[in-house]
Amino acid sequence: MALKITQDCINCDVCEPECPNEAIFMGQEIYQIDPNKCTECVGHFNEPQCQQVCPVACIPLDPDWHESKEQLMAKYEKLKSTQN
Repeated sequence: MALKITQDCINCDVCEPECPNEAIFMGQEIYQIDPNKCTECVGHFNEPQCQQVCPVACIPLDPDWHESKEQLMAKYEKLKSTQN
């Protein structure tokens, strides 16, 4: 699953620089996560870094975006290959 940022976001700006895939961006009112870039930090870290730094715990799994660890790793590999 990709992660998502809920309406509880306080726009504190701590999550965006922590995302190794640059999946987090400022939306109309709050930060958002591009599910096509979010790997839940698979390939980079053991845990999603945005969740670790969020002071209001507003970054749950997105139930509308189901992905296995294998799919997340494949997405990571694809993103990594396009960055080179």
